[in-house]
Amino acid sequence: MSVRALIVDDERLARARIIKLLQTHDDVSIIGECKNGNEAIEEINSKKPDLIFLDIQMPDIDGFAVVAHADISYNPIIIFATAYDQYAIKAFDVNAVDYLLKPFDEERFDKALDRAKAFIKLKKNNEFNNKLVGMLKDYYNEAEKYTKKFEIKESGKIRRVYTEDIYFISSEGNYVYFNLEEKKVIYRITMNALETELDPEQFLRIHRSLIVNKNCIKTIKYITENNKYKFILKNGDSIESGRSYKDNIAEFLSETTIL
Repeated sequence: MSVRALIVDDERLARARIIKLLQTHDDVSIIGECKNGNEAIEEINSKKPDLIFLDIQMPDIDGFAVVAHADISYNPIIIFATAYDQYAIKAFDVNAVDYLLKPFDEERFDKALDRAKAFIKLKKNNEFNNKLVGMLKDYYNEAEKYTKKFEIKESGKIRRVYTEDIYFISSEGNYVYFNLEEKKVIYRITMNALETELDPEQFLRIHRSLIVNKNCIKTIKYITENNKYKFILKNGDSIESGRSYKDNIAEFLSETTIL
């Protein structure tokens, strides 16, 4: 059996890494590599690869959008790649498809590839195919409920701010500030409206004017004298909660190992 593979990743070094690992497998041929989602859709539609190594986070069209818009009616096998998306990891940590958590080693790569080869052998099984495509479509629809990036006009140019780059969000009137690692960016929207656009698995409201990225929290300390929590972030910033959000934070603390 010869497996025709397509590699999709916006990082050149990441694509080169997969190519190098595939070169040790005589039963896999590389039919193309794509640096963005638009290229991937065109290649999938025209070349119909058996196996697709698909990056999740890409600046133009993410991996789930590729799945939604490409013609995958012939049911290719897809191995997703991610550096930090824990929600995606949980969704795809099943036998139907696999994922590669960056950085991955050769042993983990070979395990994913072997699983993919086994699935390719089962392509004629209609029940398997329907399950695979249905899962991918369902997950894409779920992921689209929340905003992954904001487009902000600055000096006549469009700046994209991705949610994973936001440490915390502060507000002032009808504006919010996206506090990034070393700077902050202003965006016109109310805090309540913004909260509905953010994934609650990733963001936590701790104050009427503060929302924190859970993935950027380093430590949380309870301040007994004023009945508040102090959040120390991974970039060194610190913010304090509002008293009315104590229950919100307590629920989060019961589900995390952050101290």
